[in-house]
Amino acid sequence: MPEQVESEAPAGGHGTKAVIAALLANLGIAVAKFIGFVLTGASSMLAEAFHSVADSGNQAMLLVGGRLARREPDAEHQFGHGSVRYFAAFLVAVVLFTLGSLFSLYQGWQKLRHPHELETPSVALAILVVALVLEGLSLRTAVREANPLRGDQSWWSFIRTTKKPELAVVLLEDTAAELGLSLAFVGVGLAALTGDPLFDTLGTLAIGALLAVVAVVLGIEMYSLLVGEAASPQEQAAIRRTLASIPGIARLVRLRTMHLGPDELLVVGSIQMDRQLSASEAARVIDQAQARLREAVPSARIIYLEPDLPTTPRSGVINP
Repeated sequence: MPEQVESEAPAGGHGTKAVIAALLANLGIAVAKFIGFVLTGASSMLAEAFHSVADSGNQAMLLVGGRLARREPDAEHQFGHGSVRYFAAFLVAVVLFTLGSLFSLYQGWQKLRHPHELETPSVALAILVVALVLEGLSLRTAVREANPLRGDQSWWSFIRTTKKPELAVVLLEDTAAELGLSLAFVGVGLAALTGDPLFDTLGTLAIGALLAVVAVVLGIEMYSLLVGEAASPQEQAAIRRTLASIPGIARLVRLRTMHLGPDELLVVGSIQMDRQLSASEAARVIDQAQARLREAVPSARIIYLEPDLPTTPRSGVINP
């Protein structure tokens, strides 16, 4: 029996719990921040309010993307719709950059040109403290859902390698939110202590820069997934071990893998069969190999194994 490689998908879903927790937190936080801006006039508070609006829209897109990805294959999408989840996460990066980062930078620039003192900064600080707590609870939910998948990886390595876009998005967004709220708290606090609104403006600009960095990182990662990433090294090793353990297969000549979606892996292999096998016996060996591969690597949904005769490698063909 081949060693089984666990799929990244947790038993409960695709990071949906973390996404819903983040959505509920951000909707409440956005309303509180807008109220805080109206009462205080703090530009960093307005920047953070639009940050929360952007995050709320992003989580709604992730939920819609997850729902659309579950549609059955059709004539135009014969490998299914799993990559919709990657596209939704890529849109998150775009929204985070345009609505979150650019608005914050614009607001900060306007405050540099037309500064004014804060009104009742204590209200803004109280709202920011509540927002920090709520965002922390949302981040804790995302961490708990990601931990079983992360294993011994660092958080940065997990975000770079996970095929679950929802978890990567929520982890990055919530971390950025905690940092952004901290910047806003420092900016408003210093402006209140010194009477100089420049600190609030600098906090706003710092929030815009932070969101730009997060959006670029997220966009790069989702672009890589949209183009089509290969199976993890552990999954590829499990595929090779499984094929090597099946009687009738002499060796694996070539192996190509690609994620069609977070939980859908395309496996294409060229295998050299034992020469004494008849055509019907070779067909049975291939059927057995496909069944064993699906058992060993649950995400391997579509498998093509082609018998290959030993030949001189063609120019441009990459050997395994």
